[in-house]
Amino acid sequence: MIKPRVPETNEGIQDALNVEVFNRFAQGMRDKGWNNVESIIAAGVCEGSVLEIGPGPGYVGLEWLKACPQGKLTALEISPEMIAMATKNAAEYGFSSRAKYVAGNALEMPFAEASFDAVFSNGSLHEWEDPARVFDQIVRVLKPGGKFCVADMRRDVNPLLARMICASTKPKEIRPGFWTSLHAAYTKPELELLLKKTQLSDVVIRNEFFGIFVSGSKRV
Repeated sequence: MIKPRVPETNEGIQDALNVEVFNRFAQGMRDKGWNNVESIIAAGVCEGSVLEIGPGPGYVGLEWLKACPQGKLTALEISPEMIAMATKNAAEYGFSSRAKYVAGNALEMPFAEASFDAVFSNGSLHEWEDPARVFDQIVRVLKPGGKFCVADMRRDVNPLLARMICASTKPKEIRPGFWTSLHAAYTKPELELLLKKTQLSDVVIRNEFFGIFVSGSKRV
């Protein structure tokens, strides 16, 4: 039986020390290729002006920029400390001119209607205070025909697999956060119900090895 969802903080990682620990974790995920960049590109998000929600230290978006030379990234992040880290990492990638980090909450995105060709997010869905509202914001900022995809953990993953992945997670300081994030994650049936409350259409939700992937487009 799947335990009820336990919401996690919606304030993001603020403390500088915690940001540094998470940065090392995100580097490891990048080096393993566990960042869903290939899935994002396969969903049709591969060029143009693109918004990333919850970039953290920035590696997913920066790897996406590396693979998509015709793309330009704006990333919306709630944590000032994380924005500072992502800006530093973008400079090290040589992408300062292609990546811009904006402070704000996805519940009220500080962007005009129809601003972006595509939107993606990896690993932040479980932190969204009101996911239906965020998905409606995605619709608002997308251009007609624009694509979006959202990837995250899923709570109904095999418990043995979850324990194995947690045990291999480094640095070890991140492991308690792994469990709180997993307990806050959604299942496919939960997301299907949630998305019925939004303005989205043509949405596909699929379970993956350890996570869940939502993709679709805005009607023309």
